[in-house]
Amino acid sequence: MPNTLLSPTSVTREALRVLHQKLNFVGSITREYDDSFARQGAKVGDTLKVRLPNQYTVRSGSTLAAQDTTETAVDLKVQTQKGVDLNFTSVDLTLSLDDFSERVLEPAMSVLAANIEADAMGMYKDVWNQANNHGAPANFKKILDGRKILVDNLAPLAGRTCNLNTQDNVDLVDALKGLFNDRATISKQHREGFMGRTAGFDFMENTLWPSHTRGAQAGYLVNGAGQSGASLIVDTGTGAGGIGDVFTISGVFRVHPETKLSTGVLQQFVLTGVHGSGATSLAISPAIVTTGAGQNVSAAPADNAPIAFAGTASAATGTSLAYHKSAFAFATADMVMPRGVDFAAREVFDGVSMRIVRQYDINSDKFPCRLDVLYGFKTLRPQLACRLANN
Repeated sequence: MPNTLLSPTSVTREALRVLHQKLNFVGSITREYDDSFARQGAKVGDTLKVRLPNQYTVRSGSTLAAQDTTETAVDLKVQTQKGVDLNFTSVDLTLSLDDFSERVLEPAMSVLAANIEADAMGMYKDVWNQANNHGAPANFKKILDGRKILVDNLAPLAGRTCNLNTQDNVDLVDALKGLFNDRATISKQHREGFMGRTAGFDFMENTLWPSHTRGAQAGYLVNGAGQSGASLIVDTGTGAGGIGDVFTISGVFRVHPETKLSTGVLQQFVLTGVHGSGATSLAISPAIVTTGAGQNVSAAPADNAPIAFAGTASAATGTSLAYHKSAFAFATADMVMPRGVDFAAREVFDGVSMRIVRQYDINSDKFPCRLDVLYGFKTLRPQLACRLANN
């Protein structure tokens, strides 16, 4: 019996299925905002304001101390368009769906998934929490350090993932093979090098995690007492730095998110902009807040307080990430369906919207085809993630 000509809908559904299987970071973060974007031709640049949880202070005693509710939000923009362009004919579409998927869609969706995933993974630079293990192999103690950071920041128990680069996965599987897991999971460790679930995390492995090269900073001191906000004036130091460099300030401790009592642990910060050598102003996150419902540190930095950057100056360190799904968000939106083409279809699978359009090119006697995804991502609550800096 001859094969039936594949329809554009079946091709799009199969492409989305293959793409979905390859997005293990994007697939493990918040996806609930997809439906907030128009399903009828969302335009590039569509923006959704995502409200963050409100924070309040607690009164002591019987006297009323009413406080205003100050809502904060971040913008989730769906403005990145990526796609894969192909040439195939109606003969190609007479293949069975499995054959067509293996020959055409698998390689096309693999490269598209890699580019989307790598794009989204750049959000690691927004995360200031870091379990420092520079120059050493990944170990279970550092995973537990990362877990403690998430617990201390009140990350919910469900929905936690530990997404490892390939070297960290090798180190951990080798160190922990046969431990903590049931027989089926242990077997999977041996067969597939997969950690499974332990320490409250679903473990995943991804080849796309980038290494992070720290800047050349050394000897920086705070220039002026009592500073707050998202910038920090410094002096004396040398060496330039870049986005994603993690540091602490002597005497500036993290507070409990609810009681606002000092934890005795130095608050970690991350650079959100590049800076040159010498006296300068650092763009930082989180912003320093010393009072009120949003307080996150025990006290403002003292004048000449030393600043310590994590890792070795100008050295690259591997990146893995432990996170709760609500730390990050990813969304896609429907693209406009063109008219007057050979065929067009749009399908949504697990929140990922993809459009396929094919047209006949009379000049080359071919059928050029394009598959497109319009997407955006945003770090919503970076305190619910922790970088694992190993090797």
